[in-house]
Amino acid sequence: MIYTTVTTHQELEQIHALNKANVKQNFTADQMQQNGFLTWLYSLELLQQLHQLAPSVIAKDGDVVAGYALVTPREAAAFHADLQLMISHTDDMVYNGKPLKAYDYYIMGGICVHADYRGQGLVNGLYLHHKTVYSPRYFPLVTEISTSNTRSQAAHEKVGFRTIHTYNDGVDDWNVVVWDWA
Repeated sequence: MIYTTVTTHQELEQIHALNKANVKQNFTADQMQQNGFLTWLYSLELLQQLHQLAPSVIAKDGDVVAGYALVTPREAAAFHADLQLMISHTDDMVYNGKPLKAYDYYIMGGICVHADYRGQGLVNGLYLHHKTVYSPRYFPLVTEISTSNTRSQAAHEKVGFRTIHTYNDGVDDWNVVVWDWA
């Protein structure tokens, strides 16, 4: 398995296909509990816009994208309405005694591992590559996890994320989690 950042349009197409196959609308409640799920569907156009700001991290098995962890800088709020809403919720949350907006944080916009590669440590590998590539530029890494996505919450905690806030956006309850690289 090779961990790298997106460099080709074909990789973005594979991320899009993997994203589309794993959004919660495609799963029963039991499947979501067992496998986890993605909340947001990213269009190929949106993935291209995000990639222009900061390439996302992928795990590759040959030419196959086995998993991805999207890099979503706060600047992406200009063309991503859901991210704009998320940032409006997170910017004023307190982390280590300061509002998050006082930090040069970025948001991990979604992480997914293809079903054939689950249980092989790819989530940890994807996040370690995030740290390698983006820790010189950003601090900390922030994301939100639906409180009903217990598999994702456990995977993030295993990597080192900790919950700093929980809120309801009118649709779902969310844990805001931070990975402190220091």
